[in-house]
Amino acid sequence: MLIGKYNKSLIISYIGVIAAVLGMYFLARNGDLKLTMICYLIAGVCDMLDGMVARMMERDKDEELFGIQLDSLADTIDFVVFPIFVGLTLGYSEWFQVIGYVLLAMAGVQRLCHFNVLVINKKDKGPVKYYSGLPVTSTSITFPIIYLISKILFNINSDINIFETMFTLLTFASAILFVLNIKVPKPRGKAYPVMGALAVVGVILICVL
Repeated sequence: MLIGKYNKSLIISYIGVIAAVLGMYFLARNGDLKLTMICYLIAGVCDMLDGMVARMMERDKDEELFGIQLDSLADTIDFVVFPIFVGLTLGYSEWFQVIGYVLLAMAGVQRLCHFNVLVINKKDKGPVKYYSGLPVTSTSITFPIIYLISKILFNINSDINIFETMFTLLTFASAILFVLNIKVPKPRGKAYPVMGALAVVGVILICVL
């Protein structure tokens, strides 16, 4: 008998972690940034789906608490560790870039812990219209976007410095926005299938470019 829990929503979270680890593998083993970005998008879609599925399920208290912890741990791997690994594997390791990675990691875990405490202590009042600060999941959108911009506008294969510059700036911006107390609109209703469709379009563009 294995420890842990394995309902539908949790399995989706596990798949997201698998996608992130495979993305790291493809980059470390073959230097395949294209497959890495596809895996990044898949991890983001999994994060979007696991919450939707969880809200449609009947869960006992243990499953609910397990889901809260798993979601944050998976998010740490998928959307905080993943971009740091990508940057370091690509050789973006100047002192200021390392500072960016440290800030991203610290801001990411700080944010996830903060909202875990709110949920567990019932201070989170359920569905809201706005996030406080930028969700860590956003990196699964923003980093693939700068990859596509670099490919389309600058040809990443011949001018990698453009991607490196955008990657470094985005690392710092993400770290700041994770913990900055600003209102960020939360996707609701029809926004979810739209986001799913955009993710599919993103995968197609990454494949063909």
